[in-house]
Order: sequence, then structure tokens, then C-alpha cells
Amino acid sequence: MNNFLNLLGLAVRARKVVSGTEFTIDGIRKNEVKLVVMANNCSPRTKKDLHNKASYYNVPVVDTLNDDELKKAIGKDRKVMGVTDQGFAKRLKEIMDN
Repeated sequence: MNNFLNLLGLAVRARKVVSGTEFTIDGIRKNEVKLVVMANNCSPRTKKDLHNKASYYNVPVVDTLNDDELKKAIGKDRKVMGVTDQGFAKRLKEIMDN
């Protein structure tokens, strides 16, 4: 879990992340977002919208973290983020799958 959060923080500092529900959905539509990171305590509607959009465009979703863990990792209060770099997205997904 720590590796995931550290790498996510690095991706944010490298400006390879869009944050916020609207920007993330927009990025998914434009095929820019390679991985969606969502807090597990998002509103049910936000979860449903993002899962539907992500599954339609075949974008993986990580939703096992809470917003406090995400806030600590990136230094901002965000519940939804989209990773735009393929390398970061692939590595983050690998870490969560293990």
C-alpha cells in the first residue's frame, strides 16, 4: 500500500494526474486517463458514474483507498484522480494487483 501511495505522490509531482470527477471523466472520454484512482468513500453516484465510464472505455479503476490516505499521498484533498501517464498507470495497477 505504501508503494502505491508513494508512486501516486510522485505521479502528482510529475504532473501526470488530473484530479476531480469532471476532469477525470473528461480525460477518460479523450482517452488521456489510463487509470482511475477513487476514494472508497465517494458518493454512490460518483462511484457509479466513474465505474460505468471507465468500464465502457476499458480504463482500470482502483477504489480501495480512503480519502485520508489519498490526501496524505498527494497533499491535496481529492477523492477522484485520473493518471494520464501509461508508465505510472501500469506500475500503480501492478502494485494494487499484488
